[in-house]
Amino acid sequence: MSDDLRLPRAAQFFVSFVALLRANGFLVAPEQTTSFLAAIELLGPRSLEHIRRAGLATLAPPPERRATYDRLFNIHFRGAEAIEHAEGEDEDEETVRLQEEGRGENEPPLADEANESGLAAARAEALVERRFAQVPTSDPLRRLSREAAKRLPRRRSHRRRRARSGPFADLRRTLRDSVRNDGEVLRLGRMRRRQRPRKMLLLIDVSGSMKARTEENMRLAHALVQAVGNVEVFTFGTRLTRVTSALRLKRREQALSAASFLVSDWDGGTRIGDALQAFLAVPRFGGYARGAAVVIVSDGLERGDPAALSDAVAKLSRRAWRVSWLTPLATAPGFKPQTEALIAIQRFVDDLVDGGSSAAVVAHLLSLATRRAA
Repeated sequence: MSDDLRLPRAAQFFVSFVALLRANGFLVAPEQTTSFLAAIELLGPRSLEHIRRAGLATLAPPPERRATYDRLFNIHFRGAEAIEHAEGEDEDEETVRLQEEGRGENEPPLADEANESGLAAARAEALVERRFAQVPTSDPLRRLSREAAKRLPRRRSHRRRRARSGPFADLRRTLRDSVRNDGEVLRLGRMRRRQRPRKMLLLIDVSGSMKARTEENMRLAHALVQAVGNVEVFTFGTRLTRVTSALRLKRREQALSAASFLVSDWDGGTRIGDALQAFLAVPRFGGYARGAAVVIVSDGLERGDPAALSDAVAKLSRRAWRVSWLTPLATAPGFKPQTEALIAIQRFVDDLVDGGSSAAVVAHLLSLATRRAA
């Protein structure tokens, strides 16, 4: 390519933003890219807000994906500090604090100070960032992405569809066919209710005692969100955080990076009961569990009140279609809970199974469709 046809260095950064949008599922035509560059040149932008609005006007992201557009814009133009600041403004909506922070003399300890080994549950809150390493996609995650749409649980909707046999008569089709046969009804059309994917709710323990599994569990959550649309994902430790919006980013590295700035209690204390109580206390959050397949990935090493945990799981089981608790402690066949928390919730959960590997978690998720409602 000659020097005359080469893209100017100043424009390359804006064109790469368009490529980022395309990589995350936005439909952007070459003419829109040209219009985007022309708008920036016309504005002679004095701030990033001018560039963002130029992109909205020329690249035309769909209204329902405006939040994803803004998140990608922050990642590309503003970097990590701006993402952290922007998400902090929505903390009251997406994050529920389970305990009050100190006033200076009693600050929360760093993660390494609170639980250096990650082998035991702690109660102290640790406010830290977490970086996710770039690793190849494992075979269980590939299997989940490939089979989730067909094998995850489904439910009957109120809408109906044509069928060879069914409990409902298709009068419209029957009358249409009778017109072709001089008014004679040769066959009565039938209908049955459509099948829709059942809602899924994934609650992931990110406390210090689960730090060995946290990264792989988050990658699994991203694969699940990308495979099916009606999935909600929350993390909990000493806080409850909704990370669904971050995991909807198509590229895994960008999604996990966005999630890492949303969650502030990585590798900290374990307060499962308080987290679930906080989840149920927010009407919008509690609605996600109604009729859903609820999957809780946690070792169950509770440092709070087991009674609060038992009460929360009991309420959750009454709302959900099925509650599954996946714990790394249940790797051996014939597992019987030994901790006080797992013993307390055993009678309220429908499945208490192995969650110590991605293969075990994926196998359980794909088997939910064959199980009955609780």
